[in-house]
Amino acid sequence: MRLLIPVVIALLSACNSTPQATQAFEPFTVAVIPDTQNYLSYKHQKEEGFALDADELFMEQMRSIAARSAANGGDIAFVTAVGDAWQHQSLDMDPEHAERGFKAIPNPYFASELAPSRKTVTRELPAAIAGYRLLAKADIPFGVAPGNHDYDAMWSAEGFPPNMSLKPQEITMTPEALGMLHIGGLDNFRSVFGDDSGFFKGKDWYVASFRGGANAAQIFEAGGYRFLNITLEMAADNEVLAWASSVIGSYPGLPTMITTHDYLDTNGARRANPIVDLPRIDPEGHNTAEQVWDNLISQHDQIFMVLCGHHHGQSRRVDKNQFGHEVYQILADYQDRGQAGLDASQPLHPLLRAPVGIGDGWFRLMEFNLGSDQPYIQVQTWSSHYRAHAGELKQYGQWYKGRTYGDMSDEEFLATEEFRIELPDFRERFGPPRVY
Repeated sequence: MRLLIPVVIALLSACNSTPQATQAFEPFTVAVIPDTQNYLSYKHQKEEGFALDADELFMEQMRSIAARSAANGGDIAFVTAVGDAWQHQSLDMDPEHAERGFKAIPNPYFASELAPSRKTVTRELPAAIAGYRLLAKADIPFGVAPGNHDYDAMWSAEGFPPNMSLKPQEITMTPEALGMLHIGGLDNFRSVFGDDSGFFKGKDWYVASFRGGANAAQIFEAGGYRFLNITLEMAADNEVLAWASSVIGSYPGLPTMITTHDYLDTNGARRANPIVDLPRIDPEGHNTAEQVWDNLISQHDQIFMVLCGHHHGQSRRVDKNQFGHEVYQILADYQDRGQAGLDASQPLHPLLRAPVGIGDGWFRLMEFNLGSDQPYIQVQTWSSHYRAHAGELKQYGQWYKGRTYGDMSDEEFLATEEFRIELPDFRERFGPPRVY
């Protein structure tokens, strides 16, 4: 009888280990937070005469993510934000660009929005902190890339004057009409998301940073893999790309995502917004999206995905890197969606004659299914405000197609929001799932 006891114990141990292994390979979700600037704009709150407190939609969004934390039994294992956490700036120009000789010129088109405000620091930054604190309390690892609105200063650049003789119907989103904007300074961003902030200091999943956290790297484990996510400055320069390469080299073999602000436009082209084309104004300080592709993304076989925002809408493309493997590049930015404001009786924008953009609670949920015979990612778009997926709202196309997607049918438009990404070479690149 004594001889059977070790056998029974071994059998029981084997039975107990099976659910753990199975659970490790279950699907998990990465939440992608698009530009949240219009939620946090101090101008979009009741105290400023707006119809609702838009920052409450942001808090609602963050609460919905925190409630699904993997650490607390949910499915969200990681969160990445593509930039433009807040809307306004606090300086006319940052000291570094002033010392380099950059000049600002008057631009009536943007005078109101470009005017520095103390409320950026007293109202918008604290609102961002309150939202991300919910993720921290839920024990969700996350990364945030800086967008152009997160910089300390944004100004109308010398050499690109606006054309004030145009009639409203003649105005286009071009430098010839509106001039060009430039940005500088990340002290505000570092005060919230710096490497010594309470969000990241001492966290074992926050593994590297550059320029005080303006660029950073995070690691998370889910679905039988360890993942690396790298958040990059907007139109990152050569020093940043070299740093990112060194981080990837320090973590060989890890499937890697790049999160940055400006990368794809709504047509799926790697092209900047013409009036916020940083490399055109300062080629020494910035790279184009094509240069980021050529000099970083295509050069590292670990990078399988790029996530971005900035351009109002959604698009995606797939390109093979220099190793012949696919890289999935995805844009999502919902900042111009204003149905929630209309629901609250907010008047249309007086010049655009369109809803005032807020965001309506929409963000991306990417469910990774890596334990299946054919690994894939199921992408869905969810609104924490309407508590529905895009495909569950009959009015979705009517509300949001606008001029950008007006030629699409509702079904075609929905296919830009809810789709499946097959990963035929994932195991070839990263091996089978394993228990960590």
